[in-house]
Amino acid sequence: MEKMQGLDAAFAALEHPSAPVHVGSIFIYDPSTAPGGFVRFKDILAFIENRLQLSKSLRRKMVKVPFNVDYPFWVEDEDFDIEYHLRHVALPKPGDWRQLCILAARIFARPLDLARPPWEITVIEGLDNIEGVPEGSYALLAKVHHMAIDGISGVDLMHATHTLRPDEPPLEALDTWRPDTTPTQVELIGRGLAGAATLPWRQVIAIKDTAPGFMRAVKGYLAKEFDFDAILKTPKTRFNGVISPHRVFGAKAFRLKELLAMRALAEDTKMNDVMLSICGGAMRHYLAAKKELPDESMTAMAPISVRTEDERNTMGNQIAAMYVPLGSHIGTVEKRMAYVVEETKKAKAMTDALGARQIADMAKLAPAAAMNLAVGAYQRFKLADKTKPLVNTVVTNVPGPPVELYSAGAKAVSAYGLLCLMDGIRLGHIVHTFHEEVTLSFTACREAIPDPDFYGECLQKSFEEHQQAMAKLAAANPGNTSKEKPTAKPPRKKTGTTKRG
Repeated sequence: MEKMQGLDAAFAALEHPSAPVHVGSIFIYDPSTAPGGFVRFKDILAFIENRLQLSKSLRRKMVKVPFNVDYPFWVEDEDFDIEYHLRHVALPKPGDWRQLCILAARIFARPLDLARPPWEITVIEGLDNIEGVPEGSYALLAKVHHMAIDGISGVDLMHATHTLRPDEPPLEALDTWRPDTTPTQVELIGRGLAGAATLPWRQVIAIKDTAPGFMRAVKGYLAKEFDFDAILKTPKTRFNGVISPHRVFGAKAFRLKELLAMRALAEDTKMNDVMLSICGGAMRHYLAAKKELPDESMTAMAPISVRTEDERNTMGNQIAAMYVPLGSHIGTVEKRMAYVVEETKKAKAMTDALGARQIADMAKLAPAAAMNLAVGAYQRFKLADKTKPLVNTVVTNVPGPPVELYSAGAKAVSAYGLLCLMDGIRLGHIVHTFHEEVTLSFTACREAIPDPDFYGECLQKSFEEHQQAMAKLAAANPGNTSKEKPTAKPPRKKTGTTKRG
């Protein structure tokens, strides 16, 4: 048994039938690299079963402490059954991108069974009419509850379910995993009371550790090194409010080389700034078309990892957050990019002053009962519809592997991300870097974005505006070979979205 951390317990407490708190991914595979040139469902089943020992999270389930006396515990599931967690479906003909988006949104909207290890993988066949996808390809849609995983530990999980060569043999090491006996209610209460008794002392230590950061933050604020406008001036939009149980999903794919070149549009620009500017432009176009564009900049929450090397391959969340204005009130790409860069610097300065690791640790020490009561009240009284939002969206960056990956011998050719939504945040973006490609995926509540095809067009339009800005820059600096000229829209698979999910 292992007790959850506070942030993980918070994600468990946030779980609601209309707002399941899991994250996901879609990987598309070309089976021509596998032995015999094809992959059967039973091959995938055997492949993952052989590699379960490489990940701690795949065979653990949550058990709650009665009366929320303390945080829940992780136990090794004595009833673990891999055939429950691995499913198999096929798209109806014609099997195009739009149908994949519909199915992905529908599967992702369903809550996980939290009485079992909180993950599922669905094998999806019938992708033959998705432009650019090799014939016979299939997809794996993975769902993992956020209480068990963050973006970086998700990368560790991805490594556990992939190999670096198509012909890599099965693991020969003896699987030493042993199930636990599910603890009784009396045992859980005893452990919970013992843990709760030490909580005040741990809170005192955490306050002591975070106090210097708060002092630095006060000094930085007085010195105008940063401000809190990103949160205080966040406008309320259709992207905020109570979440519905319905989801939509879509994505666009771009060349990494082209996005990196766009850093030349403003001084000190990083790749994250480029993606934030593109998201800000897309949200601007979408709300302008609805005649709902606010005068103030919309704000994004950008998760940042505080996981150390010693914490690799461990369960749970080691994350803090930055709050960054997206410049959605600025129509000119160059000005928006410069604005985002400046605001990102301020956000980073505030995060550095507070101490991201210390703040993340402090967030783990809320009493379990108080946490569950607060979350329950927020959802029950629909406070997201009645209060000012802190942010309008989430933009999270998931680093991809710099090498080829294979699953059951099939080569991974594309990767997309899906993000959990919750009351107050009805739109989320995931930036996924995979080899020379960057995919920008979005997950949204259907009540907020009933026309995701159009939102996908807004993402594409925003990207093309950045292309045009790069073309102007290249024309103004013809002798500057350090700036790469933009290329045409990448010849990627069809990236439409769906009106229903």
